[in-house]
Amino acid sequence: MRPVEDWVIRALGTFPISQNFWVTPVAEINLLRSLPRSKRNVSKRSSAKTEEHIRISRQYGEEYFDGAREYGYGGYRYDGRWVPVARDMIDHWGLKPGDRVLDLGAAKGFLVKDFMIAEPGIEAFGTDISYYGVTHCEPEVIGRMHVHDLHDPLPFPDHSFDAVICLNTLHNLRRPDLVKALREINRVTRDDKAYVQVDSYRTPDEKELFEDWVLTAYTHDYPEGWREIFAEADYKGDHYWTLILGEDTEE
Repeated sequence: MRPVEDWVIRALGTFPISQNFWVTPVAEINLLRSLPRSKRNVSKRSSAKTEEHIRISRQYGEEYFDGAREYGYGGYRYDGRWVPVARDMIDHWGLKPGDRVLDLGAAKGFLVKDFMIAEPGIEAFGTDISYYGVTHCEPEVIGRMHVHDLHDPLPFPDHSFDAVICLNTLHNLRRPDLVKALREINRVTRDDKAYVQVDSYRTPDEKELFEDWVLTAYTHDYPEGWREIFAEADYKGDHYWTLILGEDTEE
């Protein structure tokens, strides 16, 4: 566990996650706070969504990234919005030129590119399950992006990265594989400098919005349920939630 102020330890202490786990909390911090919130037509997707839409979305191919909105992003294009996020992460972990950063579920490598813009000299790399995403990555990250399925062990030595990020990806695994993936993140990260963000909801209304919108996630829960998963995996990094709020919806 990274050093923290004594008063934080006293305030947080340890708490029971379930009858099987007692853990010291990892840090809940929103490192994606610099991203603009996107609008979603939840009712339109909900009324149009079928099992076929879900099946095609879970292939993570062209339809998912650059097809119609009902299959995924509706066009996944670089616009530089990840540069402030990269800067926040660099500041949070004190990263410097020469440090190695890994983005798991990197899609087309936008964050990988923006790490190198935010701090020239950082060695940023990415993996994604999508052959389409990796082969349509930004030109600046060709050779830094690799196809990898998080069901499998990461092909890197222990503690080989100064920071590891996994955004909106782990929830696409079922719980047993998700726990294994979190343990792999622990294994390849130095000094617990990891960050994951996963689909969640805090109220029944937020849960309903999420379920109307979701296409690819196999695992989702309230924060308390996610903390149980983190405890089971002995995950040691930071985390936050991807939430769909009422203010994010449009008709």
